[in-house]
Amino acid sequence: MGSVSRGLFEKARLVIPGGVNSPVRAFKAVGGDPPFFARGQGALLTDVDGNEYIDYVCSWGPLILGHAHPEIVREVQEAAKSGTSFGAPNPHEVELARLVVESVPGIEKVRMVNSGTEATLSALRLARACTGRDLIVKMDGCYHGHVDALLVKAGSGVATLGLPGTPGVPARVAEQTLVVPYNDLDAFASLAKARGREIACAIVEPVAANMGVVPPRPGYLEGLREITAKHGILLIFDEVITGFRLALGGAQELYRITPDLTTLGKILGGGLPIGAYGGREEIMDRVAPEGDVYQAGTLAGNPLAMRAGIAMLKGLRAPGVYAALEKSSARLAQGLAAAAEESGTPARVTRVGSLLTLFFTSHDPVDWQSASRSDTRRFAAYFRRMLERGIYLAPSQYEALFVSLSHTDEQIERTIATAREVLKGMRWGPEA
Repeated sequence: MGSVSRGLFEKARLVIPGGVNSPVRAFKAVGGDPPFFARGQGALLTDVDGNEYIDYVCSWGPLILGHAHPEIVREVQEAAKSGTSFGAPNPHEVELARLVVESVPGIEKVRMVNSGTEATLSALRLARACTGRDLIVKMDGCYHGHVDALLVKAGSGVATLGLPGTPGVPARVAEQTLVVPYNDLDAFASLAKARGREIACAIVEPVAANMGVVPPRPGYLEGLREITAKHGILLIFDEVITGFRLALGGAQELYRITPDLTTLGKILGGGLPIGAYGGREEIMDRVAPEGDVYQAGTLAGNPLAMRAGIAMLKGLRAPGVYAALEKSSARLAQGLAAAAEESGTPARVTRVGSLLTLFFTSHDPVDWQSASRSDTRRFAAYFRRMLERGIYLAPSQYEALFVSLSHTDEQIERTIATAREVLKGMRWGPEA
């Protein structure tokens, strides 16, 4: 890290907890201090010390068109000229809602909010109101924002009452969350059979992307849909990461599974703060003022975010967009896997569309238990060496690598070559 970034981090720690506004940014999992970024253009980031990086974080997914995309910049600038917030209806929220409804199979009506966490919180409340039940089910290792009820971890056994994953979450709140392993359909079926009449909803990342990228096993999502329908449990797909990234209609389009409710964020705002939740009309009509389930937000439908989102979705509707993403992502995944093999590195590359992870493990990750056996110490060493050579990856083994439409063939090849150099040069004994 350069001297300017270092100085900023020291100042930040005096006024911001840990010096960052989101924990992973502090580099605790990989060591060292984080660079502070000054600007982004296309697939490149430049820090305040003038160092340039090929960016595979892409603001944790939303910059699928790249940094400072001309159409998004233009829309935000024009929107700001007319006012940054009204706290009242504006025409752009109608247009973005229409595009979402047209794009996402499981959404007939949608409510805009300001973050993925807010979307998830609202969807849980709505599910409980519609079913008259209190319990929710989440999958171990899936992250759905910092909602109290979802900040829990699994205990031993197939399905356990949730335990608070952080101080500040009351045990009585966590006890309403049941946890089963991701990709374990039998565990979920057993739980639904035993307690289905108490369960309001099951929430899942259709492609797990917060334990690293872990694809669903064949039949897993289909089984969730069948079991939840049988027991009157609402199925919620958290598509904050997968929405609009794996296909225009998200993972539910890719896998042809329609949930009852969907939560969205990130890409929907083209890089501006946004979230949304939507579903079948009869469910969404329970939301106030149409119905009795209260949810509100002064900045919801913000005109800057709405216009950026419209530009984003229109850009993703262009011919060949997802084919181009698939080509670049496949090339990168294949190159990283080959680099690991050539160096004798025990590693697995998992990928769905433009989401991928290089796991430092000799076993295929299928759930949190198997993913968590990855060698995080080796990942940290790899991360630091890649950063030194101008490749910016997510600072955690358990995050996704995001490919954007702005990544060029040359940048992909440079990344592969850098990974090959780094992996060959690393020592994999006890002192690595």
